[in-house]
Amino acid sequence: MEKNKLKINSPKIGIYFNIVAILSFIIALSFILINWSTLPDKVPSHYNLAGEPDKWSDRWFVFVPLMIGIFLWFSLQIVETRPHLHNYSGLTEKNREVLFKNSMLLMNFIKNEMLIYFSFSAINDIYVAKGKGSIVGPWDLLIFGVMIIGTIIIFVVRSVRLKKEVS
Repeated sequence: MEKNKLKINSPKIGIYFNIVAILSFIIALSFILINWSTLPDKVPSHYNLAGEPDKWSDRWFVFVPLMIGIFLWFSLQIVETRPHLHNYSGLTEKNREVLFKNSMLLMNFIKNEMLIYFSFSAINDIYVAKGKGSIVGPWDLLIFGVMIIGTIIIFVVRSVRLKKEVS
């Protein structure tokens, strides 16, 4: 594994996407703090398939999505910076660098999409707790799933194309 290591810098789009995701986290945290004094004692902590809350928890629970999101972000940041540990098929000396960069960018997109989603979830929980209704209703989890699966498909297809181009 050590011989496969390469020093690869993050692509600019990855750096920009990091900034967007961290800003979404900061906005969500600020939104919670601004609304803290007006939050009811109970906030939604689980939703049914119709997008309606079916479990309620203490208002401190609004921080849980942010904690999950930032934990995943830092965990995937570690994974992103170690592309030599990712799983590849058809890795050769010739295509190693482009496949590493592609894999790093995939991890970057996934980690940032997750942080943005969990930041959005925290804001949505406040809307629901205040009786304003869900921002996107039952569609948020579906949108998130399509986004993550779509990203993976795009990068797998991109990986196959890159292997053919480099070979």
